[in-house]
Amino acid sequence: MNRRLLLTLSTRLAMGGALYASLPSARAQPSYRITAAQLQEAVAARFPRRYPVQGLLDLDAQAPRLRLLPEQNRLGAEMAMQVAGPALRRSYSGTFDLDFALRYEASDLTIRASQLRVNALHFDGLPPGPSELLAAYGPALAQQTLQDAVLHQLKPQDLALPDAMGLEPGSITVTAQGLVIGFVTKQQP
Repeated sequence: MNRRLLLTLSTRLAMGGALYASLPSARAQPSYRITAAQLQEAVAARFPRRYPVQGLLDLDAQAPRLRLLPEQNRLGAEMAMQVAGPALRRSYSGTFDLDFALRYEASDLTIRASQLRVNALHFDGLPPGPSELLAAYGPALAQQTLQDAVLHQLKPQDLALPDAMGLEPGSITVTAQGLVIGFVTKQQP
């Protein structure tokens, strides 16, 4: 009787293991996906914003339109801007274009913007003096606007399975559809 029970149990265990190994997710590390729409929604919640420049100008930044740049593993952002203030006689419209990498912040389970690069800051018809002032403040404005901006916050339940497997968020890959968060083995303290 014990021999028959052992044989049945061994057969079922072998079949279950083969079935599990044949599943695609059984061989691959888990990953977490964030869509482009989720990213856009999170960043849009922080805008519009106003930035004073030395008491002379006020910049109003609208919500950026995000672009996925998978070939660079970065995100791009283009913002509509308005500039006005005591140094100008009227308001000017323009655009601010930048791109950035992403990083995971374990303390609050967030995906954040980092390593910002300013590509262009342009205002149609803006006189040279204010234009040069804005060009000088462009990188600082980018830092103030999007550096460390939260693009997504993971929930503890999102990390429950990887955590049980001894894994934590590692790589962040930009794809044509959004982001893929890969997991790596947890570092021992």
